[in-house]
Amino acid sequence: MAEAGSSTKQLEQKLGFGDLMGSAVGQIIGAGIMSLMPSAIAMTGRSVPLAFLIAATITCIGAIPNIFLASTVRLRGGAYTQMAMLGGPVFAGMSVITTFTGCFSLAMYCNSLADYVGDLFAWEAGTKKMAALAVILIFYALNIIGVDIFAKVQNLLVIILIFSLVIFAVMGIGKVQWEGYFSNDDGYFMTKGLMGLCQAGGLLTFATGGATVILNFSAEAKNPTRDIPVVIIVSTLCVAVMYGFISFVAAGVLPVQEVAGKNLTLVANVILNRPLYYLFVIGGAGCALASTLNNQLATTPKPIMQMCDDGWLPQSFAKLNKKKVPIVILTVYAALGVFTILTGISITFLSNMTQVTAAVTGVVIAWGPTKLPKMVPEAWEKSKFHVSDGALKALCALGVAGSLFNTYMNASNLSLQLLLINLGILAFAVVFGMTMSKRAHITVSYEVVD
Repeated sequence: MAEAGSSTKQLEQKLGFGDLMGSAVGQIIGAGIMSLMPSAIAMTGRSVPLAFLIAATITCIGAIPNIFLASTVRLRGGAYTQMAMLGGPVFAGMSVITTFTGCFSLAMYCNSLADYVGDLFAWEAGTKKMAALAVILIFYALNIIGVDIFAKVQNLLVIILIFSLVIFAVMGIGKVQWEGYFSNDDGYFMTKGLMGLCQAGGLLTFATGGATVILNFSAEAKNPTRDIPVVIIVSTLCVAVMYGFISFVAAGVLPVQEVAGKNLTLVANVILNRPLYYLFVIGGAGCALASTLNNQLATTPKPIMQMCDDGWLPQSFAKLNKKKVPIVILTVYAALGVFTILTGISITFLSNMTQVTAAVTGVVIAWGPTKLPKMVPEAWEKSKFHVSDGALKALCALGVAGSLFNTYMNASNLSLQLLLINLGILAFAVVFGMTMSKRAHITVSYEVVD
């Protein structure tokens, strides 16, 4: 039994279509575009727009099962409810492990934001670290005020962000060296062949993905079954198109060997005047990272709340403050972020530790919606995305194939050490799920919306 004021049932439904769209776009356009674009250029050269096309295709295919589920029921515990509903107790327990390891990404956004702004003002390393700490504490404070405040801040950040990135694309597209752009005479188009292009596409799924995180807002959405599926589709496609224009500029204005693996500000400094350059660094890179950080702090506590409701974690951990915000979970997340920043632990290492486990759960989620006709037959019949049983299985199978392909592309970049660590964490997650499922009491945390 959940304590009063601590269950996902107490969350208030305040978020409309625009709020969800701001959340999805802010999550997609984050550290990915700023930090992964240079890496993708190093892998495939000027063909990086094709890599984005591959990434967007994989992302959209992978999102199909989420769309089916989100259009059918409200998921009070977001991604956790999805896993419990479609995978059962053991997989629900595994998601406890993957959810907590994901919290270390908060430090990545803070450090990256401090680096971008710090480079602009020539800050020393110590000043950048203090700035990163200030960033996480500021957004922690904003999020404990309430989800409605989060939405207002997020929408503002996203507006500034999109404006800044559009300026970069518009001002730069005319300066792209189109002559010979699609030729490999110099060895910088599809630099590492088809495999390099596919690996770059797999890498960039981290930049095109993210919209499905709004599943975690299902309990706080006014009309989740109508709004969430549409937001996932529209936000992903619109951002992918914008990324395409940006990638032409990033890889085509300067020689590839000069920009591969380098900060996007290198190109921005060439194509933009001083005022617009500052706008790009602060409004583009800064708001991209800030919006993702803000979104992570707002969305990730909701699955953990349902984990507490189901007995995987102490119920007191999910306590809500007067603004209906899980204050304890947010505080722990912020504390872990501060710890990671202060100790300087490698964020890249931490973020790569659970790729294999995430892939396994991704396959479960991809095939899981085939259960909808039997689990919630009436709600599935009313879904605006309802299809025949045969089409449902075919589309979910496509989602499984996309998930496996993406897993292979990303795993092929892991070192042997990281691959072994991934397998170790997968084993631990399975043991945790099997052992703790005997003590947990999985409740039905999905609801049919009238």
